[in-house]
Amino acid sequence: MVHSLLLSAVLLVAPAQPGAAPARATRAFAIETGRPFNAALPRDFYLEGNAIPTEKRNATLVATPSGKQLLFAILDTSGYSSQVQQKYMGMMIAEASVRLGAARVPVGSYGFGLKTLSGETYLAIYNQAGVRIASCRMKKDLELKAPRPLQVILASGGGARLYIGREWVQIK
Repeated sequence: MVHSLLLSAVLLVAPAQPGAAPARATRAFAIETGRPFNAALPRDFYLEGNAIPTEKRNATLVATPSGKQLLFAILDTSGYSSQVQQKYMGMMIAEASVRLGAARVPVGSYGFGLKTLSGETYLAIYNQAGVRIASCRMKKDLELKAPRPLQVILASGGGARLYIGREWVQIK
C-alpha cells in the first residue's frame, strides 16, 4: 500500500516526458514565432482558382485563449488581375471560431480586403470561392507610432487587435 502511494505521488510530480506536447491553452492571446510560425505559414494561398503568394514579413500567428491558432498574412497580388488585387489584400486561417469586431468567423480559411463606404472602412472576409461571408467596421488609430501593413497587437487584459495600417478591429 505504501509502495503504491509512493509510486502515485512520484507520477503526479514527475516532469512530462521529453517530446511530449505541451499544453497550449492560455488565458490570453499570444503571438507565436519561430518554428510554429514557420510551420503554419503557407508559401501560397488558394483563392478563386489562384495560388497567391503570402508575404512572410507581413504575417503573424496568434494563439487564442483556447490554445487554437489564427494566422493572418498579406498576399502579394501583383501580377494578378485588377479584380483580384481590389478584392484581396490578405488571408486568414482560423482553427477556432472567432469574432473580428461584430463579425463571427467560423473555423476555416479566408481571404480579406478593405472596403470604404461613406467614409467608413470595413474589413470584408471571403471564403475560398470568393463569396463574402462577413464584414465588420474598422476603427482608425491615429496615435499608432509605427503602422505596418499587417500586425496583431496584444492589448492589456488579454485581448488582441488586428491592425491593417492604422485601421484595426478587435479579435475576440
